[in-house]
Amino acid sequence: MVELNRENRSSFVKVKCPDCENEQVVFEMASTTVDCIVCGTVLAESTGGKALIKAEIVSQFE
Repeated sequence: MVELNRENRSSFVKVKCPDCENEQVVFEMASTTVDCIVCGTVLAESTGGKALIKAEIVSQFE
């Protein structure tokens, strides 16, 4: 019997907004543009795979 080992290929990350320093949780493979909920700065943009994170990553959740 073949046993498949599937690892999580994505996770959530906590990022810090470069403008207002608000910390927000973002999905690493976001399919839409993610804006800061306080000031509206773009934190992540969709690329079809992993999102382009434009903010400082504070921590990563597995």
